[in-house]
Amino acid sequence: MSSAVRILRDAPLRQRNTFGVAARAPLLAEVADPAALPELLEAPGFRGCPLLLLGGGSNLLFVGDVEHPVIALSRREVTVVTQAGGGSDATIVRADAGVSWHELVMQTLALGLAGLENLALIPGTVGAAPIQNIGAYGVEVRQFVHAVEAYEPVTGLLQRLDPAACEFGYRDSVFKRQPDRYIVTAVEFALPRAGALMLDYAGLADELLAMGVDAPTPGSVAAAVIAIRRRKLPDPAVLGNAGSFFKNPVVPAALAASLAARHPSLPVFRAADQPALRKLSAAWMIDSCGWKGHRDGDAGIAAAHALVLVNHGGATGQQLLDLARRVAGSVRDRFGVALEPEPRVFGASW
Repeated sequence: MSSAVRILRDAPLRQRNTFGVAARAPLLAEVADPAALPELLEAPGFRGCPLLLLGGGSNLLFVGDVEHPVIALSRREVTVVTQAGGGSDATIVRADAGVSWHELVMQTLALGLAGLENLALIPGTVGAAPIQNIGAYGVEVRQFVHAVEAYEPVTGLLQRLDPAACEFGYRDSVFKRQPDRYIVTAVEFALPRAGALMLDYAGLADELLAMGVDAPTPGSVAAAVIAIRRRKLPDPAVLGNAGSFFKNPVVPAALAASLAARHPSLPVFRAADQPALRKLSAAWMIDSCGWKGHRDGDAGIAAAHALVLVNHGGATGQQLLDLARRVAGSVRDRFGVALEPEPRVFGASW
């Protein structure tokens, strides 16, 4: 086996998921060089097996132990590649899958590049970003993805997928819908040195005003986002969580109008590129059902944000999932709207 691969047996996963849920895997391979993947996937215990690709563990909930091998890509290099070309003034930045997402955001800002500032302080790694099509404060990562490099075990080829091939959707992508098809190894981003800032999201302009910023820059927007997130979202190192657990539901415009007429304070947003649809605030509906700050043993809902499912220390994945199902059930009963989880629930169906 290549020296770029370190294999652990009966590997504990509690420290590898931000919920802090206890789970184990029969095999865990830490891969320092994606070039070692073909050899690894032909090794005993890996060949022909379903795989779990694990980054920062911030977008999954383990419900029990993992029955098949886990792979963690550990290389963390960031490279400024070139100008985008084709009349664009964007700079291409390539980051390995193992790079911390927030560290990448801060590095690009330090380089004078814009685009990712609204996505500051999102936990996890670069490799997870296109899988989930992460988004926050009115921005989705797909807006800046230039290409995704991914190893395809079936063909044995390192593929280079453009944004269209990634099939991005709201918190969705081809990588999420076909989790066993690709192993994301790196992502290229096309980032401008200047551009329109996204300040329309609720609370962001107010935060900048409170900071005394009257001429926002990408750096000041990132600082505002960080301040808001730290105030609203618990630190996973202190209180186990995976950030927002539920997606904002996207519904037909007529249904959104009907709900808004019955509940005038319900926030309703336009759905990106879908004029006939509207996005509803899952947090508002959950809060209206009385769940904010709720606790069942060590499984609970954050006191400051109704979207955040939390582990107060000893909750199992099953206990967290049971609570999440109860929350979704109450929203369905009151509003007639189905909630879906953002994280991947591993070991159980939603």
